[in-house]
Amino acid sequence: MSKATVLTGITTTGTPHLGNYVGAIRPAIAASKNDNVLPCYFLADYHALIKCQEPERVRQSSLEIAATWLALGLDTSNAIFYRQSDVPEIMELTWLLTCVTAKGLMNRAHAYKAAVAENEQSEDGDTDKGITMGLFSYPILMAADILMFNAHKVPVGKDQIQHIEMARDIASRFNHIYGEHFVIPEAVVDENAATLLGLDGRKMSKSYNNTIPLFEPENKLKKLINKIKTNSLEPGEPKDPETCTLFSTYRAFARPSEVEEIRKQYAEGIGWGEMKKILFEHINTHIAPARDRYQALMQAPEHIEEELQEGAKKARAISQPFIKELRKAVGIAAISAR
Repeated sequence: MSKATVLTGITTTGTPHLGNYVGAIRPAIAASKNDNVLPCYFLADYHALIKCQEPERVRQSSLEIAATWLALGLDTSNAIFYRQSDVPEIMELTWLLTCVTAKGLMNRAHAYKAAVAENEQSEDGDTDKGITMGLFSYPILMAADILMFNAHKVPVGKDQIQHIEMARDIASRFNHIYGEHFVIPEAVVDENAATLLGLDGRKMSKSYNNTIPLFEPENKLKKLINKIKTNSLEPGEPKDPETCTLFSTYRAFARPSEVEEIRKQYAEGIGWGEMKKILFEHINTHIAPARDRYQALMQAPEHIEEELQEGAKKARAISQPFIKELRKAVGIAAISAR
C-alpha cells in the first residue's frame, strides 16, 4: 500500500516568528516524522515573487526559513524538503493546467477580488491597477505545486481553503479531458491550531509589523516580550487570563500543569512585569537549543544548500517521469513516445 502524500508550502518573504512556529511549523515538524505518510515541504520562492520584488529579501528569507525548519528537527530522511524553483517541472505543469483553467474560476479568487474591490474605491477607479498576472494566476501555480506530487492532503488555514477547492476543480477538468492522472487533493484544516497575538494584541503577522522573530537573541527577545501590550491593572488586582496576550502566548509553549499554575497567579493578581519575566524565561528555555542550531546553520549556508539539493533530487525523481506522462497525455511528447 502506497503512502498518502501530505504537502505544505512556505512562502519566502519574511523571517519566521513565534506565531508561525506554534501555528504551522511545530505541527509540520512533528508530521515529518510520521513513517505512514510521505511529507513534502517546499520553499515557495516563485510564489514570493507575486508580492515581493526585493531579490535580497527573497534570498535571505529562503535561507532563514530553511535554517529554521532544519534547526527545529525536520526529518529529511522521511520528508522531501525542497525549493520550488529547483523543480522546473512545476512551472511546465503550471502551463498545462493554465490551458484547462477557466478564467471565470480565477475571477472568483479571494485575493484577486479583494484587489479589484480596493481599486474600485480609489480616485481613478481603475480596477486593474497594480494587479499582475502573477496575482491573478496564483491559484494555478498553487494547483501545480499540489498536483505535481499528487498530494492527498494539504494542511492549510481557513483563508486557503478556496485555493484547494480550485486545485480540485482544475485537476478534475484535466482528468476529464486527458484521462485520470491526478489525485483530487483534500484540504486539511486544524481547528485546534494555535494562533498567537502580536505585540499590539492583534494576530501576530508580518502585515501588522507586530511579530516576535522565533530566533531572536536573548536580549532582543526579552525587549520584545516587554513591549507586549497589557492593560493598566496594578499588581495584586485579579486579572483575566483569557483576554491576555501574555497568557495565550505562555499557554502555547507550556504544559497543562504549568498553565493552570499561571492561571492561579492571574487570579491572585500577578504583576505584568513578573508575568513578562516568566514568559521570557519559558520561551527562551524552550527555543534555546534550536536557536543554537539555527545560528550554526546560518554560518554554514552550504549545508543548507546540500539539504535542499538532496530534497530537489528526491522531488524530481517524482516530477520528471510524471511530466513525461503528462506531456504524452496532452500530445506534445516526442513522436517515438507515442
